[in-house]
Amino acid sequence: MSIQWFPGHMNAARKKAAEAMEKVDLVIEVLDGRLPQASCNPMIEQLRVFRQRPCLKILNKSDLADPAVTQAWLAYYNSQKNVHAVALSCKKPSDVAKIPGLCLTLAPHRGTPLKPLRMMIMGIPNVGKSTLMNALLKRRVAAVGDEPAVTKVQQRLYLGNNMVLIDTPGMLWPKIAHPSDGLMLAASHAIGTNALIEEEVATFLADELLVRYAPLLAARYGIKTEGIDGVSVIEGVAVRRGFRLKGGDLDLEKAAHTLLQDYRTGALGRISLETPQTRAALLARHQEEIARRQAEAEAEAESDGQDDTR
Repeated sequence: MSIQWFPGHMNAARKKAAEAMEKVDLVIEVLDGRLPQASCNPMIEQLRVFRQRPCLKILNKSDLADPAVTQAWLAYYNSQKNVHAVALSCKKPSDVAKIPGLCLTLAPHRGTPLKPLRMMIMGIPNVGKSTLMNALLKRRVAAVGDEPAVTKVQQRLYLGNNMVLIDTPGMLWPKIAHPSDGLMLAASHAIGTNALIEEEVATFLADELLVRYAPLLAARYGIKTEGIDGVSVIEGVAVRRGFRLKGGDLDLEKAAHTLLQDYRTGALGRISLETPQTRAALLARHQEEIARRQAEAEAEAESDGQDDTR
């Protein structure tokens, strides 16, 4: 299953972000701490690098992520040029209070009445940008909702006399290259429900959890996880929770939704869906597949050329 979701307003938002990027001092990119790189929009990275803007990467929802994995991601990002990464929860005022100071360290030449620090908040849908905006300004200035793509227009707001915030709509990118990224994003509710089938997303999530977090599944649902697959997990959830359709068949749709909600809310426990190591392995497999296809294409072209000369 390959998930793609790029509503029309996102293309308009990308164009406006590219225009605004020229007039900002740094980018605050909000990531989902449970899948930092899968939730990192390559278009944002391209715009930022092209304009040579420093970046504060916020691994949001870190209270829901595996703490050991989060530390590995922080080390990964903090080794990059012009990047500082921090893990926090935008719902915690004490965490949010650290952000202005971190931004000033990335742009020390700004932050005065004559030269206010201009910051652009960016990220994918439903990752916590609006919650961050409201917490920074200590008032409700951005709509917050449980559905992705609540914010659809760019906003310019002032944080005191010395800081300017530009909030941008959540943006995905036109083509998600790795199917597993689309499934991770869907499981984490960054993709609209009209673009996915919950049972397929939940099956993917269950398979991932069986590999690294099987004890959490067993503790939450009271199911035996040895020798089973993702479909069996969903069936087990339906049995244990008594989810039945009229006629007695298991209500797998309701069980799938329950699994996804338990992951999203943290009821399952602190879970990370990718690590720097699994990401590197994914990219290596992708490059191998590209090389294989290229070799096959070249061999086919060579064979066709030989046929033409006969």
